[in-house]
Amino acid sequence: MAICTGCSLLCDDIEVDFEGGKINKTMNLCRKGRGHYDSLCIDRLAPAVDGSEVGIDDAVSEAAEVLKGAENLLLFGWGNSTLATQKAGVELAKKLGSAIDDPSSYSQGLITEKILKGELPTCTFDDVRNFADVSIYWGDDPSSSHPRHLSRFSYFPRGEKRQRGYEEDREAIVIDVRKSPTADIAADGFFKIPPGGDGNFMEALMATLGGKIPKVEDKKKMLNLGTKLRKAKFGVIFTGLGLAHSMKGELDGFLSLVGKLNELTRFSVIPTLGDYNTRGFNQTLFDETGHVNSVSFKDGVDHGPEFGIAKYLDACDAVMVVGSDPAAVLPAKLARKLAKIPTVAVNSHRTLTTDAALVTVPIAVAGLEAGGSALRTDGVKVEFDAVVKSDHLPDVEVVERIMEAV
Repeated sequence: MAICTGCSLLCDDIEVDFEGGKINKTMNLCRKGRGHYDSLCIDRLAPAVDGSEVGIDDAVSEAAEVLKGAENLLLFGWGNSTLATQKAGVELAKKLGSAIDDPSSYSQGLITEKILKGELPTCTFDDVRNFADVSIYWGDDPSSSHPRHLSRFSYFPRGEKRQRGYEEDREAIVIDVRKSPTADIAADGFFKIPPGGDGNFMEALMATLGGKIPKVEDKKKMLNLGTKLRKAKFGVIFTGLGLAHSMKGELDGFLSLVGKLNELTRFSVIPTLGDYNTRGFNQTLFDETGHVNSVSFKDGVDHGPEFGIAKYLDACDAVMVVGSDPAAVLPAKLARKLAKIPTVAVNSHRTLTTDAALVTVPIAVAGLEAGGSALRTDGVKVEFDAVVKSDHLPDVEVVERIMEAV
């Protein structure tokens, strides 16, 4: 069995057969996982300096020179890195007195931080599979982003106490701005809200749970939702980017709602994270600093949005991006700023970020060409081994070599 590092579910039941260095056949891979496996032979990154291909040793040396020459350095990415690599990255940031950040600073980092601080209750996928009778997908479309989420963990499986599955034992509720593929599965459990309307929906739901008439157009449907949630034996809220972006860092309403639900029954929260080890980086940095992202080690330990990539690009004079492609997802204005800054890109494949980078350093694909460990999106640690031989260096070895060179 192999582990798929195509997303943060880290499915551990993958069977794969290689023939001549290429995939012959697989079992249990979703469409996203199959694409991840097929990428082994597509657009692999080469070591290069200023667009000219060099040896790996020269690329590492030049990367170290870029980092050493920076006054305000940002180390960014890390969600597609092993736990050992993330730990090495934090040590490198401390050694260089740099800022370190990951994409959770503009996604679900605050929700994860509340979980790690114990301010939001959480659970594991095993708990969901075995006991959950109500699953709420809030601003979340795992049918598209994490294709095996519903089938393997949350809605369709037969569990210890939910042996009749979705037909009789489980309820799916989707709260989103559009009718997504996940909402299609939920059918009459879909609640469409306007963009930015999450806070108003929370207020209406809080009123309903408190025995009041909600100020919404379809009062009957909202009252029925309140009844379902009150009667739930064990509910889980899966949060997505839609909720995180709508709340804009203001989680008081969400915290109050989860608190109210837990006065009536039991509800937990699990963020549906993108990169396979986003939760691992958040946990690693939190254990070191008490924060999950946007940390500077320039003068001790400092934290704030000014050290997140969205704002720090105005101040920094060099960036090292590890296992991420910010140029592809940042707003165009920020992507143009990034393109003007000397960048070291450490990745397994070509991306928009590597194409614009001054120095590129290739690495092995974790879970396929290199072993390691990661934290699944629910916080469970998963160990994995390499399943195919490769000449590419593991990401932890590359980061450690750069650290030695600086």
